[in-house]
Amino acid sequence: MGHTVSEPNRTSTLSRRAGMSSGQPIGRLMALALKHPNLVSLAAGFVDNDTLPCETTAAALRRLADQPELLRKALQYDMTAGSGILRANIAEWNYRRFPAGRPDPERMIVTAGSNQFLHLVAEALLDPGDIVLAAAPTYFVFMGTLKGVDARIVGVSSDEFGMSIDALQEQLQRIAAAGDAHRVKLIYTVTDFDNPAGSTLSLERREQLLEVVRRWRAEQGPIHLLSDCAYQELRYEGEDLPPLLALADDASEFVIEAGTFSKSYSPGIRVGWGVVPESLAPTLLEMKSNIDFGSPHFAQVLMNDVLTSGEIDSHLPVIRAGYRVKLDAMLDALDAELGETPDVVWHKPAGGLYVWLTLPEHIDASEGSPLWRCAMEQGVLYVPGYYCYPTEGEPIALNTIRLSFGVQNPAGIRLGIERLAAAIRQVAQTG
Repeated sequence: MGHTVSEPNRTSTLSRRAGMSSGQPIGRLMALALKHPNLVSLAAGFVDNDTLPCETTAAALRRLADQPELLRKALQYDMTAGSGILRANIAEWNYRRFPAGRPDPERMIVTAGSNQFLHLVAEALLDPGDIVLAAAPTYFVFMGTLKGVDARIVGVSSDEFGMSIDALQEQLQRIAAAGDAHRVKLIYTVTDFDNPAGSTLSLERREQLLEVVRRWRAEQGPIHLLSDCAYQELRYEGEDLPPLLALADDASEFVIEAGTFSKSYSPGIRVGWGVVPESLAPTLLEMKSNIDFGSPHFAQVLMNDVLTSGEIDSHLPVIRAGYRVKLDAMLDALDAELGETPDVVWHKPAGGLYVWLTLPEHIDASEGSPLWRCAMEQGVLYVPGYYCYPTEGEPIALNTIRLSFGVQNPAGIRLGIERLAAAIRQVAQTG
């Protein structure tokens, strides 16, 4: 498990970090969708365009325009950490079901979407060669961020209930045996309806994960647990599970939680947030002040109105109902088209925007594979699952696909699954 820090290309004018950040798949997938408008895209992780809250946002803007002093304040700089009023209201709203986890707003940072917060955490905690453990599969955009800081990403086996705690402990033991325990800095998990697999970390595993981190900190040294809660409001069935910060009093010492309004309200407004241990907050704020002096204040004032007026709470049932219909459409189409196909497996997520598809082991779904080319010819685009696997730890499963039901309407979802199933059958017959 040795790691050599990459040397810069002395013939290039670019920094080593710029080179490490290149080649991320998200740009290629978006370009393909734009280049081929007749493709049915089951790849994009966007929210439903038809349910974007145009009327409620317009009403919030009118209310803001009718308050000249507030509007003037919104057009000015604010604190690097973000609006104090918004942070306090997010803390109350986001932890309304589990008040035991409600953080001090002084430990919160408002960012331009949660991805900026994830980037700040990576920059603050990781040196080249440091180790992050994550479920395999995991959120591939954050893996791109980690690659950009030259971190090692170790994949941990997972299932529909999230990261396997036994597998996590095995990986930690293996790292320690290799003499790299001091390099372990972060464990990353998407706790609810994760991107890409749609899995939810069970309550038992949440509690076990906290205990693993406690034990590691006592025996090996500092480590943080980063919980990405981007999809927690998109639950369509079952009971809400408590966030990690609500499960133990000492969790605030090592748990970092990231949240966003991008999935629950609007990605275009770009308001996300993070909760950090008290010891980490000054460092992140200093770094953020070097970047932007604080995220756009106008967007924060607007989002605070949406939050305090109750508009977001009125909006959530609408989008949940719409996504539930789309999820059912995808599951029904998969059952109709692939239900009798041997060794094709998926599970029903309780929320989120994704369904994870596993094909027979001999079918390669990676970019450029026969299935990929056949699917493109049939007129459907998907995210190859291998993008979502770290290069260390759990083996990469080439026979996996991430399907998103967020953008397409039910008819488009059914058409996309029909085309994908035709491609899978064709490749299975010829392979």
